[in-house]
Amino acid sequence: MNIKDLIPHTLFRKAREYSRKLWVRVVFMGLLAFVALGMTQLFEPLVPKEVATRLTGDAADRLLQIIADAMLAVTIFSITIMVTVYRSTSAQFTPRAHRLIIQDRTTQNTLAVFIGAYVYALVAIIMRELGIYVDERSFVLFLTTVMVLAIIVVFLIRWVLHLQGFGSLIDTTRQIESVTTSLFKERLKTPCMGGHPLTGPAPADARPILARESGYLKHIYPEALDQQARDHGVEVYLTRRIGDFVFVGEPLVRAARRGSPQDAEHDWESLEEKVISTVRLGDLRTFDQDPRFGLRVLGEVASKALSPGINDGGTAIDVITRIGRILSYYSDEAEPTEEVELPNLHIAPIEAEALIEDGFGALARDGASVVEVQMALQQVLAGLMHHPDAGLAAAAREAAENHLRRAFEEVPFGPDRARIWSAAQEDVRAAVQSPE
Repeated sequence: MNIKDLIPHTLFRKAREYSRKLWVRVVFMGLLAFVALGMTQLFEPLVPKEVATRLTGDAADRLLQIIADAMLAVTIFSITIMVTVYRSTSAQFTPRAHRLIIQDRTTQNTLAVFIGAYVYALVAIIMRELGIYVDERSFVLFLTTVMVLAIIVVFLIRWVLHLQGFGSLIDTTRQIESVTTSLFKERLKTPCMGGHPLTGPAPADARPILARESGYLKHIYPEALDQQARDHGVEVYLTRRIGDFVFVGEPLVRAARRGSPQDAEHDWESLEEKVISTVRLGDLRTFDQDPRFGLRVLGEVASKALSPGINDGGTAIDVITRIGRILSYYSDEAEPTEEVELPNLHIAPIEAEALIEDGFGALARDGASVVEVQMALQQVLAGLMHHPDAGLAAAAREAAENHLRRAFEEVPFGPDRARIWSAAQEDVRAAVQSPE
């Protein structure tokens, strides 16, 4: 990627991506340990001699040895718990939820602090053995070690409290809902990710830029993409939505020149290289920039709960309400209320019908014969039918009618069918044949 493309927004997006990786936090805390030890060397000469000599190096040595011994055992124990939770959530709920739990901040921060403290203790012990910290002037080292111990205790308490619910079904669905809701709110702040809404096909003269590999469209850097389009005198049309699977050789984006060819000459090969570097494909969908994926993962959790081996209708009902709560934040991106920030980009908005299908489609089918699930589904869809966005309201009504028809075919007992019928909205019942 060209250095011109590393504008603040793009740098922020990259920094946010890397901040979710465990190794980044571990490396940061390890470097912080070196910084802390270096600072003790700077401040030690400033301490008056009568104060610095009150404590000998033996006091710091005992604390450092405690940290070195304890942190190694605690870190191994914590990693064992983390791996066990990851595997159990992947097997019990859905493998897609596992990838979100991997990014749990409390877990990552705790492991990073433990490893950072271990590095601090080891380096300090080595420096003591080398004579860098003399016995007569170890006052600042002792105080710094006490501060490190206090930080360890705080994170130990947080870790113990976090383990009370870590990896549980409620905690997992709450995390998925929280991440998906934040993604929705982010998209609402920048409709169509800041570009023009692309509600139809790209212009006929738009030239395709083909994908060089097969995979899911998982991330784009819209600010950098807009900058590249402006530099090359083109407008870029992202006809594929984030989360779509693109085959090698298929159009990834399309680009059309602005104005006359004489005013917009550009190097097409250079544009292709830069577009490929800012539109990322992968073998797995990710939560980042993809609210639909969060809805689908919630739906998978509910479908797994409705499987014959588990038969947990309560979890499905909980997921239905969470999906309804997420969709309540939806607004039509095709009619942005803010000024377009990236004028050279045209991005397809998220369709309300796709959101309803991603969230409710699988669980409604798998729970078609579960009366309580169908009743909860009709009640949540009835609430979404009164949503101020006309597109979402229409999609919710169509889904309510389809799911009500399916329920009538799957539920043979008359009183149960009547309960589902009574939970549906009046106009939905008017459009569906009565079960009697």
